[in-house]
Amino acid sequence: MTTTRTVNTETLSIAYHEYGAADGWPVILSHGFPYDVHAFDDVAPTLARAGARVIVPYTRGFGPTRFLSDKTPRSGQQAARGSDIVELIEALGIERPILGGFDWGGNASCVAAALWPDRIGGLVSYAGYDIIDVNGQQHPTTHALEKVFWYQHLFQTERGRECLSQYRRDLCLILWREWSPGWQFDDATFARSADAFENPDFVHVVISCYRHSLGLEPGEAALQAFEARLAQKPRITVPTITIDGSNDPLKPGGTADHAKMFAGFHEHRVVDAGHNVPQERPRDFASAVIKVRERMTLMQMRIQR
Repeated sequence: MTTTRTVNTETLSIAYHEYGAADGWPVILSHGFPYDVHAFDDVAPTLARAGARVIVPYTRGFGPTRFLSDKTPRSGQQAARGSDIVELIEALGIERPILGGFDWGGNASCVAAALWPDRIGGLVSYAGYDIIDVNGQQHPTTHALEKVFWYQHLFQTERGRECLSQYRRDLCLILWREWSPGWQFDDATFARSADAFENPDFVHVVISCYRHSLGLEPGEAALQAFEARLAQKPRITVPTITIDGSNDPLKPGGTADHAKMFAGFHEHRVVDAGHNVPQERPRDFASAVIKVRERMTLMQMRIQR
C-alpha cells in the first residue's frame, strides 16, 4: 500500500509516495518531464515486496511539491534537481539509497551520484550517463534529432512559454505519444499524470530547465560550482545499471558507449520499450534495481571479510 507524505528541505516541501516497510533497504525513484510519480506505480510495489522502502517524490514544479519561499528562483537546472534528491535524503534520514530515474529523474539521479557518491548506494539510470553537457548542447546535433527536439526549441521563446502554459496537457500528450510509439496507454493513464502539470510552478521550472540546458539561461549563482564540476564530466563510481529503450526516438542508437563514464560496477541493458521504461516495462526497471541491491550486498560482504 502506498502512502502520500510531505517533508520539508531547505528549499521545498516535497510530496512523495512511500511504499514498503520503514526499515526496508532504501530506494528513491525519480520521474521526468512530462511524467509524474505514477510512472513507478508498478515498479515501486515490486521493490517493496522485495524488502525495499521506496520513496517516489514529485520533482520541483510537479504535483503537490511546493517551493517554501516566493523568493526562491524557479530553476529547473540539473544541479538544482540533483541537489533536491540529496536534500530529500537528508530530510528523511536515509542511508545510501539506490537512486533510480528516467528523463529528468535519470539526469538528477546521475548528478547526485556524481557529485555526492558518499551519500548514494547505487544507481539505475535510464539513458546511460545522463548528465547534461551544457556547453555541448549549444551546438547542433543531427538534423533528424533536431526534429525530435522541437519542443526544446519551442521553449526557448516566450511564445513557447505561452504555449506550454495554455496547452500543457495537449503538448505533453504529444510528447508521450512521440517518445513511446509502441506503448498503448489509455486516456485515464495520461490524465492521472497530467494532473501533476497543474502545479503553479510547472511552466517556470520546465522553461528554466530547457533554457539552461541549452546554455541560453544562466543558472543560480549558488549552484555554479556544482555545474562547473558537472562540466568536467566526473565519472560515476557507485554500482550502476544503465538501461536503454530500443524504440526511443530521443536516444537513437542507445548509450552503450557511455560505459567509460562508470568507474565501478556497471551493467548495460536494452529493453523493448520507448522512453518511459518504468511504465512500459516495470519488471525490467525493478529487476535492475534489485540487481544493484544484490551487487551492493556482495560488495559489503567482501569488505567485512
